[in-house]
Amino acid sequence: MQPPETNRRHFLKTVAAGAAAAPVLSLLLPLREAFGRDLDGLGLPGMKGEAFQQLRGGYMLDSGVTYLNHASIGTMPKAVFEARARYLALCESNPWLYMWGGGWEEPREAVRAQAARSLRCDPGELTFTHNTTEAFNLLAHGLPLGRGDEVVFSSLNHDGASVAWNHMAGERGFSVNRFQFPVLDAPNMSQADVLNVYDAQITARTRVLVLPHIDNMIGLRHPLRELAALARTKGVEFVAVDAAQTVGMLDIDLRGLDIDVFATSPHKWLQAPKGLGLMYVSASVQERLRPMWVTWGQNRWSGTARIFEDYGTRNLAEALTLGDALEFQSRIDPQQREARLRRLWDFTRTMAMENAGTEWRSTNSWELGGSLVAVEIRDKNVAELAGSMFQNHGFVFRAFRSQGLNTARLSPNVFNTEEEIARFFEIATA
Repeated sequence: MQPPETNRRHFLKTVAAGAAAAPVLSLLLPLREAFGRDLDGLGLPGMKGEAFQQLRGGYMLDSGVTYLNHASIGTMPKAVFEARARYLALCESNPWLYMWGGGWEEPREAVRAQAARSLRCDPGELTFTHNTTEAFNLLAHGLPLGRGDEVVFSSLNHDGASVAWNHMAGERGFSVNRFQFPVLDAPNMSQADVLNVYDAQITARTRVLVLPHIDNMIGLRHPLRELAALARTKGVEFVAVDAAQTVGMLDIDLRGLDIDVFATSPHKWLQAPKGLGLMYVSASVQERLRPMWVTWGQNRWSGTARIFEDYGTRNLAEALTLGDALEFQSRIDPQQREARLRRLWDFTRTMAMENAGTEWRSTNSWELGGSLVAVEIRDKNVAELAGSMFQNHGFVFRAFRSQGLNTARLSPNVFNTEEEIARFFEIATA
């Protein structure tokens, strides 16, 4: 039983929260209406093909920048940025009301439900993290692993989904099998080839399989449903997916995938504010995953993924802006988005294969790829090239010099153009 003073504080807090909720909600309403008007002016629902280029003016990118690096960090739309600024201004008008008044609870949970609809999962299976790295740290610290257990992932894994396992292995007694993915074979690999690579690495000791949905190096889209089915047949208990590169790029449907964890960083392709993540944790895993931190709401949130959140003092304005970023993306027809990104992918592939100074290092199948590709630059140090192309021409892309690669990673979004990509090849191979 709680002591009398604790009960009294809880009662007063509850009363105060209820009193504050109504005015906060009434103040938020015109902010939401303003954002809706901003979106209406962009004409997003009917946009397709080259019309997406019109969106370039809806961002705050410097006019001298050609941005081909959405896989590292996204470009926040001006409308989303301005919505965030309005929330922050409201928050600072009465910080106590913003943080502890209770009026932000309902809007925040509405964003959780909005994100759940986007991913086709239950809101109780979603937790707000700070980024994808936090999600995998939570797993490495909190899954029931010990001596004799094995975690398997490939060299395609991002460090954010990998380092935590190595760090915790010695302390908790499990082992890590980080195997070398045949990166240079990727262009001609089939889905069966990808499955065979993982099949050869999963053993009777493997309890956790960690996968990138699309990796951040060569852009290989992993067949999640088939890989999860393979893992289950071999006794794997936990399948965890790094989805930092797909949420906002591709239409996501978690139903029927039979995966346990799906984590993303919305600051990339969802074009949300930095410092906010989303993590799907299946109901069965929630019961077995130990929280990395605990706070006052553990009993209240029991039975949902909220027990893994750091609340705590959080930037609730960012959480609400995530809802606006989701709304922005939801107004773009997902089939038209994918068609535009596929056209840019196909154009880049054609340019890479026809240019004597370059070589295509990504998959030759769109179904195994995405808007993240690797182009080998022959006879040049690609890291030095990236620096000079930014300094002299304003191009922004990621260079990779590892695992036998000397590649420019290009990750265009819908407003990028074929002309920008053609110009990249012209300068890179000059």
